[in-house]
Amino acid sequence: MQQSVPISKPEAQIQVNAFIRSVYNWMAIGLALTGFVAYYVANNEGMQRLIFGNPLVFYGLIIAELAMVFYLSARVQKMQASTATALFVTYASLNGATLSFIFLVYTKSSIASTFFVCAATFVACSIYGMVTKRDLTSMGGFLTMGLFGIIIASVVNMFVRSSGMSMIISYVGVLVFVGLTAYDTQKLKTMALSQPAGLEAGVVRKGAILGALSLYLDFINLFLMLLRILGNRN
Repeated sequence: MQQSVPISKPEAQIQVNAFIRSVYNWMAIGLALTGFVAYYVANNEGMQRLIFGNPLVFYGLIIAELAMVFYLSARVQKMQASTATALFVTYASLNGATLSFIFLVYTKSSIASTFFVCAATFVACSIYGMVTKRDLTSMGGFLTMGLFGIIIASVVNMFVRSSGMSMIISYVGVLVFVGLTAYDTQKLKTMALSQPAGLEAGVVRKGAILGALSLYLDFINLFLMLLRILGNRN
């Protein structure tokens, strides 16, 4: 059995920085792909009719996205790094296609301003999660319950169609995803510190992809919640 090689504090910090940088690079790639595809679909009438004119296609894409997230999260350690990367890139692209509706519903100026608000909030929460000495593990469990509550309330509101409930869900959602961003960042830092020296590049890449997926989901959901609150409709 291969034994873990102890590393010094400076080496540990370098290792953490390299891993976190890789996570954020992949998250940025995912967000860029999502934005590009969303903008392209929103400006292509044929793609709009294909996705939003046929409920089977739209919900099929949603189901495919959910399947990819669950499969990648559950099986990432048993797949090749290239496969994990391909799944993440494909998921980000499909998510862009389904999220293209925001360009049809909201003004471009409000989308841009909300994006910058979301980015600033996300960065602040990530920095907090990285530097805080407080253990956020217990908060993570509470936030996960809040996330399930948001999902259930959103499903109920699909039938009730209450604007008041939608706004409450949005405000609660902002709080939940702000907390999850800090929690997930701290979890990634802990993961980086626990990695033994000399770990294979493929294993590190898979960890970075999984971390990028978590932060990507936090960012996208935080953005959508803020857009409901701050966005101006066409």
